[in-house]
Amino acid sequence: MNFQISSLKEYQETYKKSIENPSEFWDEVASHFYWREKWEKTFEYDWSIPETKWFIGGKLNITENCLDRHLETRGDQTAIIWEPNNPKDTVIHVTYKQLHSKVCQFANVLKNNGVVKGDRVCIYMPMVLELSIAVLACARIGAVHSVVFAGFSSTALAARINDAECKILLTADGGFRGDKITPLKDIADEALKTCPSIQKSIVYQRTKQNVFWNNKIDVWWHDELRKVDDNCPAEVMDSEDMLFILYTSGSTGKPKGMVHTCGGYMVYATYSFQNVFQYKQGDVYWCTADIGWITGHSYIVYGPLASGATTVMFEGVPSYPDFGRFWEVCEKHKVNQFYTAPTAIRALAKHPTELVNKYDLSSLKVLGTVGEPINEEAWHWYDDNVGKNKCPIVDTWWQTETGGMMISSLAGVTNDKPTFATLPLPGIQPVLLDNNGEEITKQKAEGILAIKHPWPSLARTIYGNHERYKNVYFSAYPNHYFPGDGALRDENGNYRITGRVDDVVIVSGHNLGTAPIENAINEHEKVVESAVVGFPHDIKGNALCAYVITYDNVDESTDLINEIKQIVSDFIGPIAKPDKIIFVSGLPKTRSGKIMRRILRKIASNDVTNLGDISTLLNPNVVEEIINSFK
Repeated sequence: MNFQISSLKEYQETYKKSIENPSEFWDEVASHFYWREKWEKTFEYDWSIPETKWFIGGKLNITENCLDRHLETRGDQTAIIWEPNNPKDTVIHVTYKQLHSKVCQFANVLKNNGVVKGDRVCIYMPMVLELSIAVLACARIGAVHSVVFAGFSSTALAARINDAECKILLTADGGFRGDKITPLKDIADEALKTCPSIQKSIVYQRTKQNVFWNNKIDVWWHDELRKVDDNCPAEVMDSEDMLFILYTSGSTGKPKGMVHTCGGYMVYATYSFQNVFQYKQGDVYWCTADIGWITGHSYIVYGPLASGATTVMFEGVPSYPDFGRFWEVCEKHKVNQFYTAPTAIRALAKHPTELVNKYDLSSLKVLGTVGEPINEEAWHWYDDNVGKNKCPIVDTWWQTETGGMMISSLAGVTNDKPTFATLPLPGIQPVLLDNNGEEITKQKAEGILAIKHPWPSLARTIYGNHERYKNVYFSAYPNHYFPGDGALRDENGNYRITGRVDDVVIVSGHNLGTAPIENAINEHEKVVESAVVGFPHDIKGNALCAYVITYDNVDESTDLINEIKQIVSDFIGPIAKPDKIIFVSGLPKTRSGKIMRRILRKIASNDVTNLGDISTLLNPNVVEEIINSFK
């Protein structure tokens, strides 16, 4: 399969075609996949409902595209390299033939335990190879997988199981994460006390710790495998059948179960993977995300495997056994494309560059970032120290809701630009809107980002709550998908994401976006990262509070506070100077790297009575520390 764009001229021609004749364009892309029955109509949509359908009438199974069709041509090629948490443990290489066998075998385990097409299966597992097998096994038989990140609490797990009314839970005795063990079975058992829909809990043995056993529902993964063979024909799915539900944080704190469907998601995840990363056969690609996030779904499992790629799956963390682990793995597996989060890059940049330089990174061809906009200082650190100024950096903007990357440079094909996501992928039509919802037509502008035409991998609904889906994404600006972000566009059409639109604070009558203020603060040589929020003020209406992380051994003095205020004044103006500057060791973030400003606003406003379930955060302990810093 080769639909890769190879030059800037070809990108411009392809993009033009994709906008002027989207049906013809997407028909051509989709023709590269294996379909049981061809679609009758490419797409139809009505964003007043809202409803979107792609490849209507088409029949397929995504696992036949990820596995079966590769067996003759690359059956003995490595599909997944599994890198364990502890570098001293054994690395596992799984070929496409082996992965096909394992997926079919576990699909039969699911069927043996009563799972049928349309059933929801909750997966709460560490980053072991069996997690990817479980995801594909669900897809093989038409079950809907709902992966819950293995760092979430029992409360968060129960909420997601109950919302999706899952029939089966797949979990493990525990999971290794750095030098800690997460007691997954204990957490799952606590959750299941309030989850009446669960009929069976299939437990993978990873840590071999003692666990409570409920003979009514618990069965061991390895015991179940002994009962089945690896012959499992793929269920024929309609293009618009549900493939998975994935929960994303809502601004109200109630998670949203985004529904993705089989055909359009497969086509777009694969197309975007191949073009953004410019993957070539024989390359080794590594996305450091967890499969509990959309990044892991689209760009560890489905996109790479449908492309016949070799994809690395990493159980560990970037800091274990030391902060050189990422680079040690890159050297060990001769990684060609490396995709991680700005949060990780900034954390690694705090440590000596010797931890990077001691490893041979000459295999790297492409670097990528995902999860949030990357600030300029981190971009240059990444470029200088990891890419050695020879690797294009793809700064990808997308969301759980979009299913795939929407705005990004194509590595080495279109130009990258520090802090800019740059240009839309073919088929994606971004616009900037003013506060009245009118499209801003001049090239160089700043406004509200929206998308004015559907694309194949758009989430179809919020599971069980279509009205919320309509209200969140399609009501603010009719006939547009509204992602909630603001953006600016430069004279060459490059887009830079400026932050959430709701991260605008009115101070003394002035609308102040928090992202530009954060960018200014981050320019200070002693600052690693910052987050700015508004809080009520008797005179101004609102004032600004900046939470600031500094480099190690920095004197967090009054002089530094004044320097930070001055840099904001110089970059933006005196009106944007924060009233409060709080030095912290970390910021409350989702596991995908997004700062939870809702929590920071509450703390700055001295309202800590209802912060929601903070156990789902990457670093829940930092919340208490920030609260204490105000006392």
